[in-house]
Amino acid sequence: MANQIKDNLSDDARKLPMMPIRDMVIFPFMMTPFVVGRESSVRALEEALSGDRKIFLATQHDASVDEPNADDIYATGTIGNIVQSVKMPDGNIKVLVEGVERARATTINDADGFFVATVRTGPTHLEITPQVEQLMQRVHSLFEQYVKLQQSLNYETVAASVRSDEPAKLADTIAANLQLSIEEKQQLLEVFDPELRLSKVADVLDVAIEKLNMDRTIQSRVKRQMEKAQKEYYLNEKIKAIQKELGRGEKSEFDELKKKIEAAGMPKDVFEKSMQELKKLEAMPPMSAESTVSRNYLDWLLAVPWKKRSKEIRSIEHAEQILNEDHYGLEKIKDRILEFLAVRQLVKNPKGSILCFVGPPGVGKTSLGMSIAKATGRKFVRMSLGGVRDEAEIRGHRRTYIGALPGQIIQSMKKAGTKNPVFMLDEIDKMASDFRGDPASALLEVLDPEQNTSFQDHYLDVEYDLSQVLFVATANVLHTIPGPLQDRMEILRLHGYTEVEKLEIAKQYLVKKQREGTGLTEEQISFEDDALRQIIRSYTREAGVRNLEREIGNVGRKVARRVVKDGAEHKETITGENISEFLGVPKFRDSQVHEKSEIGLVTGLAWTELGGTILQTEVQVLDGKGKLTATGQLGDVMQESAQAALTYIRSRSHHLGLAKDFYRNVDIHVHVPEGAIPKDGPSAGITLATALASALTKIKVRRDIAMTGEITLRGKVLPIGGLKEKLLAAHRAGIFEAVLPEENRKDLPDLPELLKSSMKLHFVEEMDQVLQIALEGKLPELREETPEGLTPGMQGLDISQPVAHQ
Repeated sequence: MANQIKDNLSDDARKLPMMPIRDMVIFPFMMTPFVVGRESSVRALEEALSGDRKIFLATQHDASVDEPNADDIYATGTIGNIVQSVKMPDGNIKVLVEGVERARATTINDADGFFVATVRTGPTHLEITPQVEQLMQRVHSLFEQYVKLQQSLNYETVAASVRSDEPAKLADTIAANLQLSIEEKQQLLEVFDPELRLSKVADVLDVAIEKLNMDRTIQSRVKRQMEKAQKEYYLNEKIKAIQKELGRGEKSEFDELKKKIEAAGMPKDVFEKSMQELKKLEAMPPMSAESTVSRNYLDWLLAVPWKKRSKEIRSIEHAEQILNEDHYGLEKIKDRILEFLAVRQLVKNPKGSILCFVGPPGVGKTSLGMSIAKATGRKFVRMSLGGVRDEAEIRGHRRTYIGALPGQIIQSMKKAGTKNPVFMLDEIDKMASDFRGDPASALLEVLDPEQNTSFQDHYLDVEYDLSQVLFVATANVLHTIPGPLQDRMEILRLHGYTEVEKLEIAKQYLVKKQREGTGLTEEQISFEDDALRQIIRSYTREAGVRNLEREIGNVGRKVARRVVKDGAEHKETITGENISEFLGVPKFRDSQVHEKSEIGLVTGLAWTELGGTILQTEVQVLDGKGKLTATGQLGDVMQESAQAALTYIRSRSHHLGLAKDFYRNVDIHVHVPEGAIPKDGPSAGITLATALASALTKIKVRRDIAMTGEITLRGKVLPIGGLKEKLLAAHRAGIFEAVLPEENRKDLPDLPELLKSSMKLHFVEEMDQVLQIALEGKLPELREETPEGLTPGMQGLDISQPVAHQ
C-alpha cells in the first residue's frame, strides 16, 4: 500500500527506513532517547544501522494501535541520526536519536516487514533580516517568561539550550521544550518555512503564558480562601475554649441537638448513626461545606416522625356518618372502608392496607382519601405521581450529591408529622420511566406490607417504618400500572354516576359549594331540579361530576355579576326554561331516539378513560373489487374485528339472501366518526357485523337500540368489560334498549337500579340473534326457518323482557 503526498518541497528525494513512534513528536536538533520493541520498528532500526544510520521518524495518529498502516501515521516527520543503540535483556532496544531535519513522506511502502519512506526535505536556512531578528528577540523574551511561570522547567538549563542565532534551530528547540499536546506539536513540525514557524511559536507562547498567569491567579485566590477558613476555624476554637473556661458553654448548639436526638424516639441503629453524625459535626469547622451537609442530614433525621402517632378514631358509626356526609352513593367503596376500620378494632397491630381507587375523572377518588383521613382522625398527605419519571422522586438522592434531598415519601411523612397518616398516591397510572430509573419499581417496596417496615431512603440511608401508613392510590386506568404493582394493591372500582345520582350530588354538595365560592346566599340564587337536570343532559356528558360543578359555578358567577350591578336584594331562580340565558346554547343533543333508522348505521357502546360513550358506526357498500377499508383512527384490534365480522357475513351469505361471491364485486368502507380520536378494542365486533349486514341486505337498523360485544368467526358473541359505564352512556344519550353478550348476565347485580328498571336488555349468544333484534326488516331465510321470529338456537331464551323482571 502506498500513500501519495505532494508538496512544494525540494526535488531531491531519498528512501529511508521509517519508524512509527508513539506519544511523542521528535523535532530537529533534539536529542531523544526511547525504547524500540515492535518487530517492524526493530527491523527498520537494523536497516538504518546497516547503512548510514539515518532513519525517518513519524508520529502515529493513535498511540493505541500496535500495528499501524500508512494511513495511521502522520506524513511529516523528522530524519534522525542514530547516535547510540543498546539491546536490553528483555529483547527491546534502547535508542538515542538526534533530529537532523524535518521531511515529508511522499510514499510509504512495506518492505520485508518494515516501512520504507520516500522523503523530501524543506528549506532550513533563513536569511536574517531586521524583521526576522526582531521576531527572534520576541520569541526569546516570551520563552523566558514561559519558563519562569512553568515550574516544571529548570530556567538555567532550558535558557542555555535555546541560545541560537539560527531562526530554524531556535524555533525547533523552543517547540521541543514546550508542554503541548501531540497534535499541537505535530502542527508546529509540519511548518517548513522557518520564519512562519518562528511566528507560530510566538503565538503559542502568548497563549501558554496567558493560561499560566490565569492558573497562578486562581491558585493565589484559593490559597487566600483556605487561609481565611483556617483563621476562622482557629478563632472559633479559641472562642469555644474561652466560653468553656467562663462556664458559658453548657447549653451549646450541639447539646441541644443531642437532647433532640434522645427525645426523638429513634430505633437503636438510627440513634447510633445520629450520635455518630453529631460527633463528626462537632469536629468540623462550622463554615465548611461538609458541616452544612452534616447539619442538614441531622435536621432531616429529627424532622421525620419516629414515634408520634395520630390518635385513631375507630368508631364505625362516626366513619359512616362522615362518608355519607361527604359522598353520595359509592356504597361498595364505603362498605370496604368500614370493613377496614372494623378489622382495626379487632386486631391490635394490623398491617397497613393499600387501597387503589380506579375510575374515570370526577367521580370522587381524591376526595374519598380525604374523607378516610377525616373519618379515622388521621393526618392526610397527598403525593401526585403524574409525569414522575425519576426514581429519586421516591427514594431521594444520596448525600454525596450537591443539594441532595430525601424523596417525596420521606418529605410527605415530615409534612404529616405522624407515622400513621393517610397517604394518597394520586394518578399512580400516569408514571413513566426513562434513563433516570423506574419510579414504579421503587414503589414496589413502599406498597408491600411485608417490606415497607424497613423502607430505605437514599438520603437518610436508614430504615424507616411505613407499615402504619394507610396508603390510598388513585388511577383512571389499570393497564398502564405494572402487574407487580397492581398485585400489591386492593383494586376498588368507582363507576360513573347515573342522572339521578348526579342530581342528588348537585343538590346536596355542588350547589352549596359553588354558592359559597361565588359569595352568594340561598336567597340570592336557587336551582330548581329541572334546571339541574337540564345542565346534566344538555351541557355535560361525563362519567363524573367535574364539568357539572364547573357549569353550576359558571351560572353562579353570572348571578353574582347581576347582584353586584342591581344590589344585594337581587334574587335569581334558575329553572329549566331560563338556564340557556346563563349557559348559552346546549352543547349536547338530548336524545338520539327521535332520529330515523338508516341502512348501515349502528350505535355501538365503548369504554374510555373518561367513562362510557356511544360510538356511531357507518358502513357503505360501493362497486369495486372486494376491498375492505376501515377509517376513523381504528386500532389494530378493531380492524381485525372488522375482518372477523366480514368473514362471518360471508359465511352466512345464504341465510342473509346474498350471493355466494357478493364480496368480489363490491368495496366496503367502514367508518367510525370523530376521526381525530383513536379507537381500539374487540367489543365493537357485533356492531360492525350488524352494520355490514344492514348495508349488504339494504335493511335498516333500529336507531333506538345500542349494542356491544366481541364476535368470533363462527358468529359467537363473547363477553366485554365496562358494562356499567357503557349502559350509563346509552342512558345519557336517550337509548333505553341494548344488546349484550349472554356471559355478561352475571354483571346484573352490579348495575344501578335505575338502569335495570328503565332499560330493556337483550342477552345473546350468537350473531344471528343480534341481527333478529337490531334489523327493522326480517331476513328472508331466517323468517322461513325459524318459528315465532327467533333465529336458530334462540328458542327458550327470553330476550325481550326488561332486566327488572328477570
